Amino acid sequence: MLKGQETERVGSLEFIPSHHPLTPPHTVEDRANWLRLLRSRRVGVSTFYRLLSEHGDAQTALEALPEIARQAGVSEYQICPQGVIDAELRAGRKHGARLILRSDPDYPPLLALIDDAPPAIWVKGDLSLFERPTLAVVGARNASSLGHRFTRTLARELGEEGFAIASGLARGIDATAHEAALETGTLAVLAGGLDEIYPAENTELYHSIAESGLLISEQPFGMKPFARHFPMRNRIVSGLSRATIVIEAAARSGSLLTAGNALDQGREVMAVPGHPFDARSAGCNILLRDGATLIRGARDVMDTLAAASPLAQTAMETPKDAIPVPEAPAEVRSLADHAALHTEILARLAGAPLPEDDLIRDLGVTADRASAEILNLELDGRIARKPGGMLALG
Repeated sequence: MLKGQETERVGSLEFIPSHHPLTPPHTVEDRANWLRLLRSRRVGVSTFYRLLSEHGDAQTALEALPEIARQAGVSEYQICPQGVIDAELRAGRKHGARLILRSDPDYPPLLALIDDAPPAIWVKGDLSLFERPTLAVVGARNASSLGHRFTRTLARELGEEGFAIASGLARGIDATAHEAALETGTLAVLAGGLDEIYPAENTELYHSIAESGLLISEQPFGMKPFARHFPMRNRIVSGLSRATIVIEAAARSGSLLTAGNALDQGREVMAVPGHPFDARSAGCNILLRDGATLIRGARDVMDTLAAASPLAQTAMETPKDAIPVPEAPAEVRSLADHAALHTEILARLAGAPLPEDDLIRDLGVTADRASAEILNLELDGRIARKPGGMLALG
């Protein structure tokens, strides 16, 4: 969590509060428009929420999007064709999947609290798992025999205690955690579309989870996983969970990124120690050095969770119709003003990522004006929004 940033607490969970709750879509057409806005070119999660906040509903945002893009210097911008959305909805029905929007009552409540909660997710399987307390178990793809053995025991015992186990369906620790929790409940978050099984060696496991667990993806059907999709998947794995447990992870690995997401989201991070000479444990040892909780088994996990304030009331205390969005822009300005302020913003972001509030203060213009220009640069792909309200060059 950034220093000086206002937060709110639900149970033991800190999160950045929403200042602009929106009325959720209710009609079939409104829901399709949500998806259409989300699938439009250069509209990521943060931009999606900002557009909704500015325009009030997805249809109005869609109508305004080409002009916003033109103001940002993007010519011949076209929103996502309706036919693409119709095809995605047909694919969902064909695969027996269900589309859940951020505003729906059965959207996972802990996931709804993160800054960049997916506006829409496709799910297939046992939706009652969203009502269970969930723990993320992640780790190395080339895990050791001891790592696999520990994972099987831990996931099975935590499952018997009533926890659902979430992971990313990767080879190694992820797959072992899913397999061990099949009988008690497991959630698999896919990096690609819900119909894209990756890696192929987990095909049988994928189908087993579809039958007794829950498959989740924010990507459209047919989307093959690219490198950029895996960090997006990881923030969902940790966002679903009260805690993230890391078992064997290299110093530079996706598992450490997942742990970092968990910290940003105000969740517990736990790690299994390893030998200093084993590179597969270097990441876990780094986490422990930096304050993660050391665990030796399920009892340590249970004791750590018991020591923290319970999150059981989170779902009841979180309004389902409150969609967290950043403060929105409001003004429309001349192209000359756009160019001058664009140059200033990009110059100030030439170094490390910067908190948006600090950037706006440094610019010396109104928050509405700065936010509008930041949005334009996001649409143009020149600015990327990072967790915790940080901005960086795209």
